[in-house]
Amino acid sequence: MATDSNYYVPDSSKLPVITALGLGLVAYGAGSWVQGSSPMVFLLGAVVLAFVLYTWFSLVIRENMAGMNSAQLKRSYVWGMSWFIFSEVMFFAVFFGSLFYVRMVSSSHLDASADLLWNGFEFSWPLLQTPDMVLNGEAAEKFIAPKELIDPWHLPLVNTILLLTSSVTVHMAHTALKKDSRSGFNLWLALTVILGVAFIICQVIEYKEAYTELGLTLKSGIYGTTFFLLTGFHGAHVTLGTLMLFIQLLRGLKGHFNHHDAFGFEASSWYWHFVDVVWVGLFIFVYVLGS
Repeated sequence: MATDSNYYVPDSSKLPVITALGLGLVAYGAGSWVQGSSPMVFLLGAVVLAFVLYTWFSLVIRENMAGMNSAQLKRSYVWGMSWFIFSEVMFFAVFFGSLFYVRMVSSSHLDASADLLWNGFEFSWPLLQTPDMVLNGEAAEKFIAPKELIDPWHLPLVNTILLLTSSVTVHMAHTALKKDSRSGFNLWLALTVILGVAFIICQVIEYKEAYTELGLTLKSGIYGTTFFLLTGFHGAHVTLGTLMLFIQLLRGLKGHFNHHDAFGFEASSWYWHFVDVVWVGLFIFVYVLGS
């Protein structure tokens, strides 16, 4: 990579092409998987992406430790991460917008067209009853509805406490790093990773309960669809954020960071705070107001 104080020219790399291949396999594999096909294509794509991330992270870390990153390159990292988080904000804005549309806009249209849907239709949220087709192909009012909704004041509340606490611990890690307290940084960051893992475990338990005990699935009408899209994508982001922070913890244990050169950790902490803010919105609008 050629650098000076004003610009940099990255070396040629096949990693972007391999990344595109991996993302394509993940997208196609996920779509096929939910349709009942084997998850092997999805898993293959995940392995390809894991290889790319490991290789790319290693390369960037080696360049930084070798002092190859100019001030301009570091600014480009900041802008790149900022735009990435902005794109994630827009990503979740679409899902929150869909939830708002279903609850506040489409309700009036559905009520006005009740006679075109099924006898006795009356819009309410959560909209848990949807018509289906019986096995012989004749239309019937076979309702798909969960037995009950997830109580927001149990596991969702626990997860809220976990993530809000993790925002505090990651901030404490940053504060310790600014003071060049390496032991404090590693301790607070390790606590953050543990809290992230605890959140993921709680969400797995919640999903298992929803599917096996509550009858709340992706097939539970528009409520089930929006619930699992919003919480599922957020869970994926928590998993990614936990992985990012874990990598920064490994770097911290190797002594890579100091108070004036720690962008890898800072970028990961920005992402983590974003994930926490999204969860607060989910807890309020999906769990509390949606129950």
